[in-house]
Amino acid sequence: MSQVLRVLAVANQKGGVGKTTTAINLGTALAATGERVLVIDIDPQGNASTGLGVPLEARKLTTYDALIGNCTLLDAAVQTAVPGLFVVPGNTDLVGLESDLMNDFNRPYRLRDAIAALVGQLRARGADKGFNFVLIDCPPSLNLLTLNAMAAANAVLVPVQCEFFALEGISQLKDTIDQIRSTLNPGLEIQGVVLTMHDARTSLSREVADEVRAFFGPKVYDSMIPRNTRVAEAPSHGKPILLYDYDCPGSQAYIRLATEIIGREKRAA
Repeated sequence: MSQVLRVLAVANQKGGVGKTTTAINLGTALAATGERVLVIDIDPQGNASTGLGVPLEARKLTTYDALIGNCTLLDAAVQTAVPGLFVVPGNTDLVGLESDLMNDFNRPYRLRDAIAALVGQLRARGADKGFNFVLIDCPPSLNLLTLNAMAAANAVLVPVQCEFFALEGISQLKDTIDQIRSTLNPGLEIQGVVLTMHDARTSLSREVADEVRAFFGPKVYDSMIPRNTRVAEAPSHGKPILLYDYDCPGSQAYIRLATEIIGREKRAA
């Protein structure tokens, strides 16, 4: 494969900040720009899989199967309705992963090794079959699943909700990333911070945005995801927002974010 695979973990230990929404719609926007993208749903709730149109009964092979060694990520990957966008679905089987791997000293690296095997498989199949991006949708907690994601990732993408409690836990997340960098993954970095559910009409949103930018500096993307009813509706229809309503503000925001991320990746390379 000629292209470089970039693995981004979409993570925040706080729930309800738009992690899954960002993974789904950023993956779609990246695919719309011509990138080949694999979303790995490592959250037992499986919401990224639902939002990308893969119902529970269609998840024959899942992230759990790949992590436990029953199949490869490529075996489990499902083509979505978006050309160039695939998802490895997740389900509640992931809840039992920690106990199933209790005696495996390599357990934090299961996903990293599975992605390495994926790269090897794709290389054997030819240059036109590779992925440019892997996006890992993490659960809202620091457990074995999130550790696997961060051990496998080149960088972490952090969604932060523009709400009163948004900054609660941000310093802990940064400490967690620093800890993982010193133990499991020395190359891990923060790719960027995306402000979600932003409402330009409220002073609270502006204040939170200012505080996040003061904390993370240039790591915060210029593109902000607005609070948008259409974005909230789209998952119930099993569609990313770009397919559900391409012209709405949420769709356009994710396209801008994808463009900004690609630009950062090129500068970093």
